[in-house]
Amino acid sequence: MSRILNVASVAAVGMTAATMLLLAEPGFASDLAADANLPAITLPGAAASEAHTADLPTEAEAPVDEQSDIQREVAPETQSPSPVTADSLAALVAATPKPATIDRELRCLAGAVYFESRGESLPGQLAVAHVVINRARSGRFPTSLCGVVHQKHQFSFVRGGRMPAIREGAQWDRAVAIAQIALDGSWKNHAPGALFFHARYVSPGWRKTRIAQIDNHIFYR
Repeated sequence: MSRILNVASVAAVGMTAATMLLLAEPGFASDLAADANLPAITLPGAAASEAHTADLPTEAEAPVDEQSDIQREVAPETQSPSPVTADSLAALVAATPKPATIDRELRCLAGAVYFESRGESLPGQLAVAHVVINRARSGRFPTSLCGVVHQKHQFSFVRGGRMPAIREGAQWDRAVAIAQIALDGSWKNHAPGALFFHARYVSPGWRKTRIAQIDNHIFYR
């Protein structure tokens, strides 16, 4: 019996469980649709949301030799696919769902984005997130995100080893989304490899390689 006759038999008896399994085979669904004139299937997309900014300039200083007691380590850098796609960073932020529970490491990374760059553009916020991630993977700083963020004399918003209270709202939600996108590697970072940054109105005299200036921050490796 020919393949065309088998397809006609399937169309005649209706969609059974066996037929659904056959449709899962690569290439078979398109052949079946062409032979039996079945309709194509499309999937819905994602929506976008508003953005707000505020001004809170801070800076990251040069490293010191002190390890955090946080045990969780950051995995080697990978380019894992994002569960959502978009044609702009703003659309990707809007389409990235906020986790029901934010674990400690994600909270530390999002906190650095929130306090260091919530008044910057989205690319500027993403670059700040990557500085924290790059430090954790460099072997020169603590190996966890929280260890990097809470390391003494590094981020000026950390006082007494603690992060200030976070005000829930659109800016925090955006910082959480940026942190997830940075961890996924799902959008281009405009300051690749940066380990340091400072506000452009200060001149620390660092002998480091300047990578980029994004908004009010200058990034170095």
